Amino acid sequence: MKEDDPEGPGDGEREATRKSGMAYAAGLAIFFSVASFMGVGWLLDRWLGTSWLMIAGIILGAVAGFYEFIRIISRINN
Repeated sequence: MKEDDPEGPGDGEREATRKSGMAYAAGLAIFFSVASFMGVGWLLDRWLGTSWLMIAGIILGAVAGFYEFIRIISRINN
């Protein structure tokens, strides 16, 4: 470590841990978005007697999950 280096010992490790946590959050955002929207669609299908709302929930969940994924990943790169 250089004397003029602003990072102290452990700052790089702390930053790596922060970025790793954000990457896990991004992956989980996709999973839970799809799962929750699919669940809502399934419940609505059962309640309304339809058969297409679960598919719509999966698609909407994927869109919402990927939006959140991109938003989180863009914060990692900053």
